[in-house]
Amino acid sequence: MALTAITGAQIFDGEKITGVHTVVIDGGRIARVGGDAPQDSEIVDGSGATLLPGLIDAHVHSAPGSLALALRFGVTTELEMQGMNTRENRGAIAGDDSLADVRSSGFAITPPGGHPSELMPEGFRPKWDLPPVMPLMPFSSTPAEAAAFVPQLLARGSDFIKFMIDDGSVEGHPGLPSLDQATVNAGVAEAKKYGALTVAHALTAEATRMAAEAGIDGVTHVFMDQPHTAEIIGIVKDAGMFVIPCITLNASMMGITGSELADDPRVAARLDSEWDRTLRSSYNRYPQGKLDEVYATVHALDAAGVDVLAGTDASMAETFFGGLAHGASLHHELQYLVAAGLTPERALRAATATTARRFRLSDRGRIAEGLRADLLLVDGDPTRNVSDTLNTRAVWRRGTRLAA
Repeated sequence: MALTAITGAQIFDGEKITGVHTVVIDGGRIARVGGDAPQDSEIVDGSGATLLPGLIDAHVHSAPGSLALALRFGVTTELEMQGMNTRENRGAIAGDDSLADVRSSGFAITPPGGHPSELMPEGFRPKWDLPPVMPLMPFSSTPAEAAAFVPQLLARGSDFIKFMIDDGSVEGHPGLPSLDQATVNAGVAEAKKYGALTVAHALTAEATRMAAEAGIDGVTHVFMDQPHTAEIIGIVKDAGMFVIPCITLNASMMGITGSELADDPRVAARLDSEWDRTLRSSYNRYPQGKLDEVYATVHALDAAGVDVLAGTDASMAETFFGGLAHGASLHHELQYLVAAGLTPERALRAATATTARRFRLSDRGRIAEGLRADLLLVDGDPTRNVSDTLNTRAVWRRGTRLAA
């Protein structure tokens, strides 16, 4: 494979702007940052543009066509927080450079009848074909059951272990079966024996407290049922947890659609009618929520030094999962993070180096020699105007440039 040299672009390396440098791609890796373009290399002129690591969406649920859609928006890796793309099922994805790469929890530990069952309309059946290996359904109601499922999930190829801590109050289903503290504690303790990363779905402050008490590594939402307090921010910080706020999801839960994003011609050109319709809809399950309170919570977490990661909770092209679309909504999340008070650079870190570090993806998330050549070239300077991330000029996945 011929060398590719991207010249003239300023570099955001996953942490900061480092200036204008030539980046050389050799095969699927970044061979060099800096110096002159090698002779006989293919030159990509990046003048007037910014080169970033490929973006990482830290919270999705895969659906037919979703990995291809994500890549068109420069999202080169998606972290699946419930789904079927565990190691036993994703062999073809790993080698297909027309799709975003993926890591997956498999299915989350939840009680029978627990979240997310309340989100599915009666009789709903997903439209995709079944995977080669059916995923493990780790329904658990006791500490012993949760602990027993952890090694099974890891053996079946889960990259991390997820726990659903949700009583249904935010989704309009109060009294939903939910994991109790002892069950979460037991599952997390078992995961730690294997060195496995753990995450928890937690939409309320109380669920967040439970996750912290259990020693969870990170929560996949920010609570939306009450304003933050210094106490709860301190609990999250002292626990060393990361937070994936998914402000896009919280907004959708409040009835805020993604119509403004869908109207952006940079987005509209990449969505089909089903995803456009989904983006223009919303969950609308918690209209009493206050987006300003969510902003304030995210700002307080960031100010306290908690690692904030960018994720969306994008799922299927169905209006009852509305307000979200793979790829496009991660750019929306970056805008929401800036609206919450993060600087554009901090928001970009949340979608690159910070997420790679917290999810132990040591081969991506930064522009550095030897790492995967997962790259996004955009016109403008998203460290000043974060919306410039949508000005896609080129995308590379493992050094292969995505066809326009």
